[in-house]
Amino acid sequence: MLELDDVTVTFPGATAVDRVGLRVEEGSVLAVLGPSGCGKSTLLRAVAGLEPISSGSIRWRGRDLAGVATHERGFALMFQDGQLFAQASVADNIGYPLRLRGQGRRQRAGRVAELLELVGLGGYADRRPATLSGGEQQRVALARSLAADPALLLLDEPLSSLDRSLRDRLAGDLREILTTTGTTALLVTHDHDEAFTVADRMAVMLDGRIAQEGDAVEVWRQPVSREVASFVGYDTILEPTSTERRSWLPTASPGVAGRGPGADPASSVVALRRSALRVDPEGELRGVVRRVVTVSDALHLEVDVEGVGRMPALAADRGPEVGDDVRLTVDPRGVAHLPE
Repeated sequence: MLELDDVTVTFPGATAVDRVGLRVEEGSVLAVLGPSGCGKSTLLRAVAGLEPISSGSIRWRGRDLAGVATHERGFALMFQDGQLFAQASVADNIGYPLRLRGQGRRQRAGRVAELLELVGLGGYADRRPATLSGGEQQRVALARSLAADPALLLLDEPLSSLDRSLRDRLAGDLREILTTTGTTALLVTHDHDEAFTVADRMAVMLDGRIAQEGDAVEVWRQPVSREVASFVGYDTILEPTSTERRSWLPTASPGVAGRGPGADPASSVVALRRSALRVDPEGELRGVVRRVVTVSDALHLEVDVEGVGRMPALAADRGPEVGDDVRLTVDPRGVAHLPE
């Protein structure tokens, strides 16, 4: 198990990581999710031994890592740009950590072939990185990171340089590969979709601190604050003092953080995803479309809802146009009741 207790990292005039405590169980994946500059990459570098901590402790399997050099920790670090050797073949890139450990050529070749099949690049051994797509290069980087069977895999924004469709596909592949190998991993990312796809548990990091940690689905459905809700994809926050008519909102479900079952939506802080409101001919809400943006296979709308105000909503790919009257239905899965 990886254990972080009150880990703090300071730079002159700034605290990048502020008393962070986390646990990563062996065989699991924890994602640290946060915006740029929140301290998540600094935290990862501290775990790797590349950044000294100012206070607190980092332990692996009960051993305090203070004073343990990076190369002695048995961890592997994968960066967002892959950092492949341009003049070396794919096989030589993947086999590099094994060569450093003194493995013979035949043994290396067998392990490289195994890893190429694992990441879906069988037959690519003799290719050069420049001939590969961005996604293929990241697969090679992942294979190299796994080559020496690291005790812990550290992933620093591994998919952020890829376009959205490729990122989504590789996130699913990454999850499958980590599960297949039973690899313990710590992932840092700013992309909540990537975090939810890859990780078992998630910690949201804001301004150097962990704002919420828990099961990935729990964090997705039950953010504990306005700030966390906004970062994990809730578009609209309705305050209890606002004047909107609130009877259309569902009550809180059992187990929602900070609110008991049946919490009154009129007196609670409510966060809504864009998916909470959908165009439906049988919907109970009425409104007028004020903006339409086509995104992938759906339409993102802004609708002036009667008695409520302007709200985001979703429609099917062939939906209403600006100025159309629409009816909307509420999907409770896109609604969260927050602690006040």
